[in-house]
Amino acid sequence: MHPYVELVWYKAYADLRAEGARAYLGMLWWVLEPLLQMTVYYIVFGYLLQRGGPGFIYFLLCGLVTWRWFANSLLRGAGAISSNAGLMSQVYLPKYLFPPMAIIANFLKFLIVFLLFLAFLIFSGSALHWSWITLPFLLATQMLLIAACSSLLAAVMPFLPDLKMLIENGLTLWMFMSGVFYDITALPERAQLYFRLNPMATLIENYRAVLIQGAWPDWPALGIIASVSMLGIGAALYLLMRYDRIYPRAVMS
Repeated sequence: MHPYVELVWYKAYADLRAEGARAYLGMLWWVLEPLLQMTVYYIVFGYLLQRGGPGFIYFLLCGLVTWRWFANSLLRGAGAISSNAGLMSQVYLPKYLFPPMAIIANFLKFLIVFLLFLAFLIFSGSALHWSWITLPFLLATQMLLIAACSSLLAAVMPFLPDLKMLIENGLTLWMFMSGVFYDITALPERAQLYFRLNPMATLIENYRAVLIQGAWPDWPALGIIASVSMLGIGAALYLLMRYDRIYPRAVMS
């Protein structure tokens, strides 16, 4: 294994252990916190606003689980360089390593919740479908999207620290534009075209198709998301390597 790959995994593991040690319930909060949030949304949209029908709980949880992975990874990844200012002052590391450290740490947390969601689907009576074998491709596509967005933001955040506030508020708007709480196919056709320009709306729609409806994913749409994401990763790597020696001065000034 390449030393840098081993370092990325070790740093992700160390960050998770440190995060778990800061709370009395430790790593149990990785499960409790998303469950509490999803319960709140279900009460608001399922009971108070009377949205959806009998299968709304599956519909909502599928959207929330996948959205939380994206949003939390984006927030954590965007600040990957700034949050490692102390490490940068002690030893030289290529700055393109920092976003993957944050992305992997958040993926491991997401994986626990996602596996619990799959278990919930199975034990609540939702049948296993052959379409579930495509889940690795869906997860890989979303991972590429997360890597592209997080790395691009991480590359510019040290120079524009106020961007953090825009990201936090922008993610709230993005969530409501991603069909987390409603079915995009119920919108007028013209509106659907605009909504599907949003990659997270397309991904959430495909997760629901695979997990709940037992349908196959929209391969061309996933291919477009993966291709554009790889271009974004390439652009991020260029910026991270170009300003590699400037980042320590930027975050410590």
